[in-house]
Amino acid sequence: MIQRLYDWTLSLAEHRHALWVLAFVSFLESSMFPIPPDIIMIPMIIARPSRAFIIAGVALVASVLGGLLGYAIGALAFDALGEPILNALGKADSMAEFATRFNDLGFWAVLVAGVTPFPYKVITIMSGWTAMPLGTFIVTSIIARGLRFFLVALLLWKFGAPVRDFIEKRLPLMFTIAVALLIGGFFVVKLL
Repeated sequence: MIQRLYDWTLSLAEHRHALWVLAFVSFLESSMFPIPPDIIMIPMIIARPSRAFIIAGVALVASVLGGLLGYAIGALAFDALGEPILNALGKADSMAEFATRFNDLGFWAVLVAGVTPFPYKVITIMSGWTAMPLGTFIVTSIIARGLRFFLVALLLWKFGAPVRDFIEKRLPLMFTIAVALLIGGFFVVKLL
């Protein structure tokens, strides 16, 4: 089922209304959709590199707005909607423990989820459920999703199709390593 959904989403990148499709997928991915918008964004940028940053901007705005929906699900409808979504993603068991530490990490949790393979929708829902300050959530979402989408756009704009394989297979790992090094650097500085 996931493979068919992936293939369907990829085919939407060729649609004449692909920017709207990208916005729709980016919006839904931030709160409930399992397929990342990158699979639409990457072919769109390869096909029209001159529009790379417009495409990334659409993904960013729609993703942050979708993140606000996820936040609202967590804040207003966690029992009815948020918990079933997290159960479907296999993340429900660790909710109580996660909630106790989540707001202490707030900025970092959203930043890490926004740029790594960790499902961003889990963080958006948890942000609302734990009542993370909305301003912190919005600013961090803009930074995280902006880094993710604009870095992909920049790489594709600069290097084109040969970087597609790298982005699809290795970039999430590189983002994870970069964030781990960044966080590790802050801990080292604190210790000094």
